[in-house]
Amino acid sequence: MPRFALTVIRHGETRFNKEKIIQGQGVDEPLSETGFKQAAAAGRFLNNVKFTHAFSSDLTRTKQTICGILEKSKFCKDMAVKYDPRLRERKYGVVEGKPLSEMRAMARAAGEECPMFTPPGGETLEQVKARAKGFFNCICQLIVGETGQRESVFPGAPGNCLESCLAEVFPVGNRLHLHPDGGTPGLAASILVVSHGAYMRSLFGYLLSDLKCSLPATLGKLELASVTPNTGISVFIVDCEEGLEPAIQCVCMNFQEHLNGASEKH
Repeated sequence: MPRFALTVIRHGETRFNKEKIIQGQGVDEPLSETGFKQAAAAGRFLNNVKFTHAFSSDLTRTKQTICGILEKSKFCKDMAVKYDPRLRERKYGVVEGKPLSEMRAMARAAGEECPMFTPPGGETLEQVKARAKGFFNCICQLIVGETGQRESVFPGAPGNCLESCLAEVFPVGNRLHLHPDGGTPGLAASILVVSHGAYMRSLFGYLLSDLKCSLPATLGKLELASVTPNTGISVFIVDCEEGLEPAIQCVCMNFQEHLNGASEKH
């Protein structure tokens, strides 16, 4: 049964994030100076983690973020990134480029609340969830297929090395039972994904509600309900087997200690 680590990171801050203007898919705003600093801070924090695959939304803010992360890596500087439109932010239709307050007013006028409200021309939450589900199932199939073809998907780095470098970075390794039966093989892959706040909320909702992902005991309701902060990091361990639903364990969610004490945190 192949097992892989999934590290999901929100893009760095843009000017529109700070000004609370909706970007969605139609406003392709680059990172602000703060956003570039956040991406670099995330890269320094993860520089000892060996990733085997890298995926990103194809929007500018995520492209710049994943490049900023990988350029700080000791092992993954030259890794090819797969830019996947399924990782794009939720489409917000007519309110893209407008203040968040305007969408909230539209929702109130329709007798609804954000984020359940779908602006004209926007995606429903179910549509975003379907994109997230499709992407997640695709990477599970990818790892199952790769591990069926060869023993290691990361030449020169056995699975236990992928595990150990991840456990060294996050202060939760002692609570992560990577070998529950004492004989489970190490990680077959370690996947990095950079995406967007609303999309990640839908993805995490799918993992938690539909696939019954287990959570750390220390994770509170606030973390579960919150939109991931800019360059917030969430890590999952996924056991997948062809024909069966994957078993998932959350290591951490919305981790942001890499920004502590840095000038880029406002």
